[in-house]
Amino acid sequence: MTGAAPKTLGEWLRYTEQRFRGARLWYGHGVHSPRDEAAWLLTHVLRLPHERLEESLALALNARERRAALRLIDRRVRTRRPLAYLLKEAWLGEHRFYVDERAIVPRSFIAELLRDGLSPWLAPGRVRRALDLCTGSGCLAVLLALAFPRAAVVASDISPAALAVARRNVRAYRLGRRVALVRSDLFADLPPARYDLIVANPPYVSARAMRALPREYWFEPRLALAGGDDGLRFVRAILRDAAKYLAPGGFLVVEIGHNRRALERAFPRTPFSWLEASAGGDFVFLLAREGLPQ
Repeated sequence: MTGAAPKTLGEWLRYTEQRFRGARLWYGHGVHSPRDEAAWLLTHVLRLPHERLEESLALALNARERRAALRLIDRRVRTRRPLAYLLKEAWLGEHRFYVDERAIVPRSFIAELLRDGLSPWLAPGRVRRALDLCTGSGCLAVLLALAFPRAAVVASDISPAALAVARRNVRAYRLGRRVALVRSDLFADLPPARYDLIVANPPYVSARAMRALPREYWFEPRLALAGGDDGLRFVRAILRDAAKYLAPGGFLVVEIGHNRRALERAFPRTPFSWLEASAGGDFVFLLAREGLPQ
């Protein structure tokens, strides 16, 4: 560290942002700018609610907090490991989740859509059974249980390591009686059941995009990212089998990244409804059971 050492939270915020900007880090694991990532790191160190950041800029960091902040800044710059893995936490809205390298860092537009219970598509109380395919850290399964308090939720993943992370999050939210974790390759090993709602955020990165991923993504399980040549390998499998697991009038909701054009070319007669999220309406589709390929 050169020059005058930062003392207040405001000074540390500027210093951290400058370090991150100078290192040309990549963002996309919960935040999208060096300023926001600096704020996340420092509020974590100070155990300060993020909404209190601006009113606390004059707060002086003590020696322990300064050491902790500098250690995290140095590790983020030196290793380029996502900050979520360094902090062992990720946020979807107001909800905090534990995460480590066994599971992909939680990030999903479906989480935004669940804040309103997928209104107006689903009426309140309509969902009694829900399925979260490719659950990873279990974040969407938890949010499903919170959005639909009368629903029993099944969360599945092919990775036992990811399911161990999911189990920790389900336990943290005290949802063990309502969220069942199952090891399954998509639908292959699920017990027979019909669901009112199936959500999935499957691997959807194309082979070409995988080769170009920034270093930050190298720390995530490849299994959770790689979606085959065109990114649609798992989406095709979900579309093929989902009708067998949906109740009459049930819905399928799937996040597909930047693959809307490829998907619509592959399924030109399928009546996808595209749901509007913060980044636009090209990333999550909804299909009624009756509209699924038969």
